[in-house]
Amino acid sequence: MNRRQLYTGITALLASGVIFVLPFLFIFVTAAKTKQDAATLTFSLPREWHLWQNFMEVVQTRNYMLLLAYFNSTVITVVAVTLLVLFGAMVGYVLQRRPSRWNTVIYGAVLAGLMIPPAVVPTIWVLQSLGLFKTISGMILIQVAYGLAFTVLLFRSFIATIPRDLDEAAIIDGAKPLQIFFRVVLPLLKPVTVTVIVVQSIAIFNDFTNPLYYLPGRENVTVQLTLYNFQGQFQTQFNLLFMNILLVTIPPLIVFVFFNRQIVAGMTAGAVKG
Repeated sequence: MNRRQLYTGITALLASGVIFVLPFLFIFVTAAKTKQDAATLTFSLPREWHLWQNFMEVVQTRNYMLLLAYFNSTVITVVAVTLLVLFGAMVGYVLQRRPSRWNTVIYGAVLAGLMIPPAVVPTIWVLQSLGLFKTISGMILIQVAYGLAFTVLLFRSFIATIPRDLDEAAIIDGAKPLQIFFRVVLPLLKPVTVTVIVVQSIAIFNDFTNPLYYLPGRENVTVQLTLYNFQGQFQTQFNLLFMNILLVTIPPLIVFVFFNRQIVAGMTAGAVKG
């Protein structure tokens, strides 16, 4: 390794530390302070460590609202990601393997789903008409609808790397279309499936605006909306607010740390080979 590469690596590490590590440390030390110390918003060690006390107070606030929020966010994330993987893989397979005159129209609709921003008011009107407004089911469908375009493109690119000979061999053996997809193609999609699961799980779990618009009500609270518990018009409890941020941030952070290689592998495999 020459000096230029060494200096470049050191610069990248320092920049990463400033951008990612320092904000996390600031959140942690503020979450461990008393209410008075945290109000100053200075980057300093706590004079008195109240990490456990703040943790318990955040968990117990408003009759354990944070635990309910974790449950709701987990249900929404698990169900929505499952549907995204299933529908995204099936649509991507049809677009790649079943050419027809409708494919161009469908592919254009998928691209439009990426480029056109969602309209909040018409979406609320549709949910109200279907009786799904202020429901977990409606929120799941919203997350699926908003994430499906990106998921379809990922699966379509990766399916292009799978030889068609496998499909033809399964047809010769008498396999039906659904059997070809579920028994032959889907098991080969593991890298891109892991990518979709991790990326969409983090995005849905961390979503703030969509639950705010489409899922009002205390019983439907999600983890991001619990941040309002410690903010008021005239006063903000920064120690509890930052403890709440810490508790909300840790699960997605753990997922990303352990699966970041799979994310890169799944996205680059489809891009390079497709």
